[in-house]
Amino acid sequence: MTQRSSSMDWMLNDLAAGVPQTRHVIVLSADGLCVAQYGADTDTADRLAAACAGLQSLAGAVGAELPHSEGRMRLVVIEMDGGFFYLMAAGDGSYLAVLADEGVDAGLMGAQMRNLVKRMGEHLSTPPRHDGQHT
Repeated sequence: MTQRSSSMDWMLNDLAAGVPQTRHVIVLSADGLCVAQYGADTDTADRLAAACAGLQSLAGAVGAELPHSEGRMRLVVIEMDGGFFYLMAAGDGSYLAVLADEGVDAGLMGAQMRNLVKRMGEHLSTPPRHDGQHT
């Protein structure tokens, strides 16, 4: 079972309230565990977190092909029928993911996500896991 942080809920709520058309906001660890969520039930948040882990790995592999890149993913945006998906690096070993309806203001979303990452600072750093446990 994933341990979730309610101490970040108000910050995730602020992002959703500040950007109309926001559907789900989650914070996840690099290994795909949901740490905090807004607007998603537990199963949806867990599925999104797991998908994000694969996506950030894929983005890193693609980024490693750039000559002056260290292969670290900063932001992935996917536009789909019906909406957008955003995945942003947010501290050492943590990511912020947002699912939004198609009417969302993409520029505002990016700015609000960056602001949230700055505000959350140390709360978003996830220590490495050893033997399935956080250190």
